[in-house]
Amino acid sequence: MRCFADPIDRALLDDWQRDFPIDARPFAALAQHLGTSEADVIARLRAKQAAGQITRVGATVAPGTIAASTLAVVAAPEDRIEEVAALIGAEPGVNHSYLRENSWNLWFVVTGPDRTHVEATLTRIGQRSGLRVLNLPLVRPFNLDLGFSLRGEACVRPAAPPPDVSVLQPGDREIVQALARGLPLIERPYARVGDALGLSMDEVIARVRALSAARIIARLGVIVRHRALGWRSNAMVVWDMPHDAVTRAGPVLAAQPGVTLCYERRPVAGVWPYRLYSMIHARSRAEALETLEAAARRPELQDVPHLALFSSHCFKQTGALVTRERSPA
Repeated sequence: MRCFADPIDRALLDDWQRDFPIDARPFAALAQHLGTSEADVIARLRAKQAAGQITRVGATVAPGTIAASTLAVVAAPEDRIEEVAALIGAEPGVNHSYLRENSWNLWFVVTGPDRTHVEATLTRIGQRSGLRVLNLPLVRPFNLDLGFSLRGEACVRPAAPPPDVSVLQPGDREIVQALARGLPLIERPYARVGDALGLSMDEVIARVRALSAARIIARLGVIVRHRALGWRSNAMVVWDMPHDAVTRAGPVLAAQPGVTLCYERRPVAGVWPYRLYSMIHARSRAEALETLEAAARRPELQDVPHLALFSSHCFKQTGALVTRERSPA
């Protein structure tokens, strides 16, 4: 693939989706690993961001730690998809929004500093769109890592211990928000974050290290746009099974090569019965379906009713909202 023709680009995007250096000059540390210069690393990342191949270099946040979140969906009529997607995307708490192949077609993730903020966002979307909003909150995660090999290598990461929220201190929320938005692509990005928050660079680095070690920052690194890098088939597969069966099947599905996310969500009685969710990112629809078929052959998943909801358009992809911001008027 053209975007992987350069070995430095390939390593930069594939090897640094997590474990990004938490040092005074992190891009210099990357350059040392990659055998190039700090200026070259920064220039490459800026170019990838300008081309839409990465969203940012920043953090993803463990759910239920420093912020609240939920997955939601509306059934937008065909002639209102763009309108409703724009309405949803205007909400600062919406950080992901996709069109998927189903009558329930506009799927989005709502984040906020607390559950009340998230619920208020869902209410506004319902009122302004005139559509029913299905709220599908997380029950338990099996794999929420979000990173995967762009080289197509099967890599199943072991389940991490639960986050340790006891380390949280005043001011951490603002630091995490800055990292969720993305680090500035400059020589000393943590210093710039500190300048904006009235903190020294050393104070910022110390807190980022503590929050990463406590797994509140779930991942710190290059956040890629899969479709722009050739992984154009993104399928959310939902499985209709009772809670006890999810307990057995969830860890098995999370460990399946090619499955990049796996979690249980609360169903909506009489409307949306699916409890177990999994994500498959692949270079083609056929490849994604091969991964799904392999998973469906596992004893825990055999004959379980399921849907593969392929995405056809990404309307929004940003970092989570963890601090309070004014809602759109």
